Amino acid sequence: MAQHASLIADIETLGGKLAEAKASINRRFIGQEGVVDLVLGAMLCGGHALLVGLPGLGKTRLVDTLSTVMGLSGNRIQFTPDLMPADILGSEVLDTADGTRAFRFIEGPIFCQLLLADEINRASPRTQSALLQAMQEHEVTIAGQHRALGAPFHVLATQNPIEQEGTYPLPEAQLDRFLVQVDVAYPDRATERDILLATTGIDDAQVHQVFTAEELIAAQGVLRRMPVGDAVVDAILDLVRACRPGEPEGAALADVLAWGPGPRAAQALMLMVRARALLDGRLAPSVADVAALARPVLIHRMSLGFAARARGETLAGVIDRVTAPLDVAA
Repeated sequence: MAQHASLIADIETLGGKLAEAKASINRRFIGQEGVVDLVLGAMLCGGHALLVGLPGLGKTRLVDTLSTVMGLSGNRIQFTPDLMPADILGSEVLDTADGTRAFRFIEGPIFCQLLLADEINRASPRTQSALLQAMQEHEVTIAGQHRALGAPFHVLATQNPIEQEGTYPLPEAQLDRFLVQVDVAYPDRATERDILLATTGIDDAQVHQVFTAEELIAAQGVLRRMPVGDAVVDAILDLVRACRPGEPEGAALADVLAWGPGPRAAQALMLMVRARALLDGRLAPSVADVAALARPVLIHRMSLGFAARARGETLAGVIDRVTAPLDVAA
């Protein structure tokens, strides 16, 4: 009983800090509360996020703001076709400064706590792969030596969905490492008016630090202690397995999908529904959270078959169709 009371107190305390963090972020990243919730949720889960949107929608501004509010050391890498893995990871150089000859390791920009990988699909697959070990294991191997990254460590990558000339699509293995795909859309007219008034004057909106790195790590522990009901677990399993064309549950989509999400997608949903509940100030997630998070968690982990693309179907439409029963149940 004491453990339950302690957990409830921790969740309520964390909910208050998260509300303060969201308010601070939304002063500088205006009118995109849904985007903020998804990115904050991914960080609470200890994961990474892929931000997909056209240039000029504030993706870089969001990451810079998050770095300040969450108290994390941040770096930015502009991905270009000539970028090499050593430009990200670092390299060993021959040091002769003190009269001796010895190799010294110079850390690359990946040695931070919050990494902005800007236009990640512009780099070659060889360079993209330099992030795989870092995103999964929070360490890199250079010259046979394992080097730990910052703690916590999060990658927020951006991608332009329209301009694809001269780009390299992210491989499925790397896409699967992103906990969520966050679509950043154009603001509505009222929001765009607020943006104009807030960002074209002399003073820019200021944000303040709410978390420290240690507090974020502690928050990630609280999230994993949050209980999840059997109905929510079953809803996650039903949804993920219904999107696999090779499973009996996914037979209805056998002629629509080429491949579907794996167990990592179910793990991501299990974590993200908890994060959504925390951000809403609730003590436990619901089936409605599963339906709401289906698209950002699953859309980059699935692929349409040729016939479905020819018919004009979209992954978003397929996911909405599969989640419709969950909306009714909620």
